[in-house]
Amino acid sequence: MSLWTNISTAAARLFGPPNSDDGNGRAAKVDEAKLVAALVALGAKMAKADGQVRSEDIRAFRQVFRTDPQTEATIGRFFDLARQTTLGFERYARIVAKAFRAQPGILEDVMDGLFHIALADGIVTDDEAKFLETVANVFGFSEREFKRIRSAHLGQDADDPYLILGVDWNISDSDLKRAYRRQAAANHPDRLMARGLPKEMVGLATHKMAIINRAYAQIIDERKARKPLLT
Repeated sequence: MSLWTNISTAAARLFGPPNSDDGNGRAAKVDEAKLVAALVALGAKMAKADGQVRSEDIRAFRQVFRTDPQTEATIGRFFDLARQTTLGFERYARIVAKAFRAQPGILEDVMDGLFHIALADGIVTDDEAKFLETVANVFGFSEREFKRIRSAHLGQDADDPYLILGVDWNISDSDLKRAYRRQAAANHPDRLMARGLPKEMVGLATHKMAIINRAYAQIIDERKARKPLLT
């Protein structure tokens, strides 16, 4: 097994294999080395986004991007190289976006990991926020979707249940239920555990599920309270 295959295996435990097919029922070969390098670089440059890479940032990176003894040294060396500057992070984001363009749930996992690193010291600076917003844009998330992801980590806009569910205020009850089920399925801890995410990320999923459930319940309660006024 080659060195890069070892690293790719470590990455697959966190993010899962890219969803691609060569048209003959076989998974198309992806430049795994390039993809893993992009994931590591994004994490390293996220750690650098506020201008200084601290021990907390490195620890958060290791929690998100798990390695085994065979790959830790190589990933560590690439991390050290990538963290020297944030320059070029958009290019790495585009590589990840292309690999997982058919799997937005995995791209959101990556965003969650980047937020985890950004919050390692307890705050998200303006530079870090800009970094995260730019990556989300490259990944194809809309402004509303990014706000929803951000609210799960920072609590901002957490009082807007429609934003949390990613829907408009005038959505029908049936479409609201479908949107809620879609969000709940995408963020259920069991699904993330099946993808092999570390316990730190599974804990976040539990928190996100609580926010999603509370948002849906809030909207339902508000609509029930308004119905007598509409009759």
